[in-house]
Amino acid sequence: MYLIAIAWMYVVVMMTVAEATSANGTVLGALFTFVLYGLLPLGIVLYIFGTPGRKRARLSTELAEAAEATNSAKAAEAAEQTKGAKPSVSAPHDGDHPAGDAVTPVRKEP
Repeated sequence: MYLIAIAWMYVVVMMTVAEATSANGTVLGALFTFVLYGLLPLGIVLYIFGTPGRKRARLSTELAEAAEATNSAKAAEAAEQTKGAKPSVSAPHDGDHPAGDAVTPVRKEP
């Protein structure tokens, strides 16, 4: 797609140079040629051909945001479920109790 755009702009620049340097041409006419034959139509064509890419980018962003929202909702749900549960043996402590080797074992008196 960009190869066609580059080739078209080359043709338009050559037309502009030819009009600006010809005996009957003017620089103002060359400027209008460049804008009306080059920039305006090429901008419209590139915008139209770029629509599927913009749509894909928008959809991928929306999917990523939806996945992020789903993951954060699942994490909040899991945190709510484990809020009142006892910590498992393999889970690290949160600093609310000392390590196991720092507490002297309690033994029954015989």
